[in-house]
Amino acid sequence: MSAPAPRPSYAAFFRIPHARHTFTAALIGRLSYGMVSLAVMLSVTEATGSYAAAGTVMALFGATSVLLSPVRAALIDRHGPRRALIPMASLYATLLATLATAAWRPGTPAPALGALAVTAGACTPPLGPTVRALWGEVIEDNRVLQRAYSLDGIAEEILFVSGPLLVGAVVQFAPPAAALALCALLVWAGTLAFVLSPAVAGVRPAVTKPVARPGRGRRFRDGRALLQPVVVAAGVGLSVGAVDLLVMAYATRHHHGNDVVAWVLAALSLGSALGGLLNGAVDWRTSARARLPLLAGGLGLALAAAGLAPGLGTLTVAVACAGFFVAPALTTSYLIADEAAPPGRRTQAGAWVNTAVNAGSAGGTAGAGLLVGHLPLGLCFALSGTVALAVAAGLLSVRQAGPRPRGARGTARPATDGPQSHSGPHAESSGSHHG
Repeated sequence: MSAPAPRPSYAAFFRIPHARHTFTAALIGRLSYGMVSLAVMLSVTEATGSYAAAGTVMALFGATSVLLSPVRAALIDRHGPRRALIPMASLYATLLATLATAAWRPGTPAPALGALAVTAGACTPPLGPTVRALWGEVIEDNRVLQRAYSLDGIAEEILFVSGPLLVGAVVQFAPPAAALALCALLVWAGTLAFVLSPAVAGVRPAVTKPVARPGRGRRFRDGRALLQPVVVAAGVGLSVGAVDLLVMAYATRHHHGNDVVAWVLAALSLGSALGGLLNGAVDWRTSARARLPLLAGGLGLALAAAGLAPGLGTLTVAVACAGFFVAPALTTSYLIADEAAPPGRRTQAGAWVNTAVNAGSAGGTAGAGLLVGHLPLGLCFALSGTVALAVAAGLLSVRQAGPRPRGARGTARPATDGPQSHSGPHAESSGSHHG
């Protein structure tokens, strides 16, 4: 009787040839996405003197960046990361640098800045989906793949906390446009280092790969296999996007300073990072599709509890508990999307999840802004949690009514349920949250 395979640690991921270099290079490029929203906002405000103009330009930039992410991902799947990402990143960085130059001195017309921002957003390299697709290509042990995705989620949380801090440091001694120029440099240098990695060299474009098996290709094309992770990602985005604004409203109504907002949202990110770390370390005996509704439900319950918080301390704890479910839910969504993708479509599958969470986050912030002036704050928190609970309930009902999908890669038993051979290559969006 053979002994069970030893449980791999996070270190097993970094022992994969070239994984450390590739992971670091991608993080350098994706740091730009943690900075760019604030950098664009501050730069346009400084150039035009109008918060309305800055908000409009930022909304246009985010919309083209997020909504066109699957299109850009399709180019990467078709032509390969090296042939698609280098021109994409070069054009994006050039446009950001041009926007920084135009915004360096006050007086630039807002329409000109908006045109540059829209064009730049349309060219945003989808580094996050490409990196996650790469791990699915080179990692054969499903447990190591789970750890790779969890590390990616944790790193993303750190980037989106440290990015605004870096912008704040830059504007202490230079105009905001300098931070925008730094974004251009980071994304270009990081993308170049990533695509030159030997690990990326082995990824063949989809046009050179065999045709997908009929079953997998059909499930992906009709969207059923991707529906669960995309719906959960959108629900998580809606809930978390609402929390950002609700925490600010709480601080204002209770006469707290902006530093309190930063600490509470940092607790959300810390909880998410800890949840992601634990999620990746566990060898789950339930499938990813079974876990996903439970993670969404946990997020919803924690946010509903935040609405009952009597003070700042309990609110911070409740928000941190909500964060504990965010990274695991998104990581699991990406794993399911990767399993659902036929050969040569991995980047697109991850990009759809990425687009859903970022679009959901923007919608959640906008919805909370409409409600917070008309409803009690506690009820607004409860409604944000209800979104995640409704998603969980819907998925559970569908799961009970339909057959269990076969061949899921999200299960943790490597002997029979690990990844099959792969022949196809998820913060990028520089959208509101995930890259």
